[in-house]
Amino acid sequence: MRQASKRIMMVRPKHFGYDPETAESNAFQSSEGAQKYDEIERLAIGEFDAAVEKLRHKGVEVEVIEDTDSPKKLNAVFPNNWVSFHDDKVVLYPMLTASRRSERRLDVVEQFQAQGFVADEVIDLSNYESEDKFLESTGSIIFDYEHKLAYACISPRTDAQLFEKLCEITGFEPIAFYSYDEHGQEIYHTNVMMCIASDYVVICSESIPEDQRSEVLGALTKTGHEIVDISLAQVHQFAGNMLELEDKNGQSILVMSKAAFLSLTKAQVDIISKYSELLAIPIPTIEKYGGGSIRCMMCRVN
Repeated sequence: MRQASKRIMMVRPKHFGYDPETAESNAFQSSEGAQKYDEIERLAIGEFDAAVEKLRHKGVEVEVIEDTDSPKKLNAVFPNNWVSFHDDKVVLYPMLTASRRSERRLDVVEQFQAQGFVADEVIDLSNYESEDKFLESTGSIIFDYEHKLAYACISPRTDAQLFEKLCEITGFEPIAFYSYDEHGQEIYHTNVMMCIASDYVVICSESIPEDQRSEVLGALTKTGHEIVDISLAQVHQFAGNMLELEDKNGQSILVMSKAAFLSLTKAQVDIISKYSELLAIPIPTIEKYGGGSIRCMMCRVN
């Protein structure tokens, strides 16, 4: 698989709002004004539709899946936590919070298979929820598809043993580490502090303990990636939550939120611009109450 995807899946939410259950392990969520349920939902759906329009305008193939009305799923807009598509496999993942587990939909996988996505097997790891072991797909894992390496920061949502098992199943070499915010709290998902593109990586190296940092940066340097180092302050603006896609001309675009883009320095933009066009999409409501950004909304298909 190429690193930059041409085709992604996004889930248009029926409901959206602040989820107190997920907030226990997600420091990026805010409950301020969260009782304005209808307004928040309306704004989030509007942000979603505008994001899809921007991506399609660039020629990205976006498969929009409609969320089901019941059960109510406040985080359905973030499908990259429950499924990943590989060359010949589809993997379904165990999720930490019970409120999110109904997001897993086999009918969605079957829809892609009917459209020609060839999967020799569907690997369902959700039974590990009964053992309190969790791994939340490309939220937990950053895949370097071209070099068959997988990076993950261990947290309540990312079990180290299950990460190794997943890598064994999919043929990736695991690189596990820890990542902490400025308060010493584990960063809940790897994809808020790290993004691997074809030629570069956006990463918050200061969040990684010193004894592990050199291993992670060394692996990235060895694969020829130019390092764009971001600060913890930029992580809080979702500057690590980006995804490289291909436009209609086969050119690289790096998709990020407007908040992430505005947090970048000129030097960081200059490095990324050597390789990719930067595409900034405003999703303030989704970021504030969902605690995730644009990368969490996109599940790469191929």
